[in-house]
Amino acid sequence: MVGKTLSKLANPALFMRVSGPIVPIAGLLALLLIGAGTVIAFFFSPPDARQGEAVRIMYVHVPAAWLALQTYAVIAVASLVGFVWRHRLADVIAKVSAPFGLAFTVLALMTGMLWGKVTWGVYWDWDPRLTSMLVLLFLYAGYIALWAAIENEATAARICALLAMLGAVNLPIIKFSVDWWDSLHQKATVIRADGPAMPASMLWPLFLMAFGYMALSVFYTLIRTRSDLRARKAKPGESKAPSAAVMEPAE
Repeated sequence: MVGKTLSKLANPALFMRVSGPIVPIAGLLALLLIGAGTVIAFFFSPPDARQGEAVRIMYVHVPAAWLALQTYAVIAVASLVGFVWRHRLADVIAKVSAPFGLAFTVLALMTGMLWGKVTWGVYWDWDPRLTSMLVLLFLYAGYIALWAAIENEATAARICALLAMLGAVNLPIIKFSVDWWDSLHQKATVIRADGPAMPASMLWPLFLMAFGYMALSVFYTLIRTRSDLRARKAKPGESKAPSAAVMEPAE
């Protein structure tokens, strides 16, 4: 039952039809949300009582870290679908998402180092969350390198899917590292059972940036997936693609 449903959803022709109108909407949303979030974050939100103006790094760092984790979760789920049901579209989505996730992991680490210098006095400390984020960076890099190193696409899809699924173990470690071990990072201040511990003047730009990054992720993933499907359609050896599903030509 699940396999049949996924077979319908994983049809490239259906994907091309449905995703076409979403691309410009996602791009426009990303532009508007990130633009509004940046203006509010850097010109209208208040400085922090202890960190001063340096707190504005948060509006880039925190959403970037969220998106790095979210993108890897998408890759892991898509890899599971591709590995179990061998749907080409799932493998494509996982593959094209990786560079985007890698970029935001780098952004999260770089901005975190700058913020750490201001708040902790050092650029880097082997803090549990910093270390687990660095592991995420290596997972992204290894995943991308494997796709590039293995010539047979079906084999590459299977091996990369295994890596992505195994690497997903790191996601809860990143999330709960501040609760499980002594950490320089503060505990959750936004998503908490008793509500955010931040004023609305800081939450608004933070959420605008986060949703803007998410819209940018959708825009990028759809553009890259659509381009990949078009390239595959034009390639004579398309039947060698890693999929057991029956695929219609994408328009």
